[in-house]
Amino acid sequence: MRRVIAIAIAGLGLAGCSSFSLDSFKSAPPLVPVALESVPPGADATTSLGPACKTPCSVQVPAPDAGFSVTFAMPKFEPVTVPVQVIRNPGDIASPATTIIEPSPVFAELRPAAPPAKARKPMRPKKKPKAAEAPAPAAPH
Repeated sequence: MRRVIAIAIAGLGLAGCSSFSLDSFKSAPPLVPVALESVPPGADATTSLGPACKTPCSVQVPAPDAGFSVTFAMPKFEPVTVPVQVIRNPGDIASPATTIIEPSPVFAELRPAAPPAKARKPMRPKKKPKAAEAPAPAAPH
């Protein structure tokens, strides 16, 4: 009788695992190196996937299913955003799967920002000169 109860309890325990998924066995997407360069060097390069660094540099990003972007920013320069394509080659029996990042390296040329416009003082309306008072009409004689 104890065996029947132990088997029944074990069966109930397994029934509670109905939310078990094979997704937990999938490996994380492979990391792909992305080289980042800018002119002038020293720009903050931030990927839309999260990783960032100061150029010239390289970051590791999880290979996305679609493209992503890299934004380059530096004080006194206009920011530049560069789209990046991810090209996947599934491979076959003779060759392994590959992931290619295009362009490689990801490059941006930053342009100096326009100087801020000078603050102009508001113009005061000009005072109109008072019209010369006309002489009073002469009294009739």
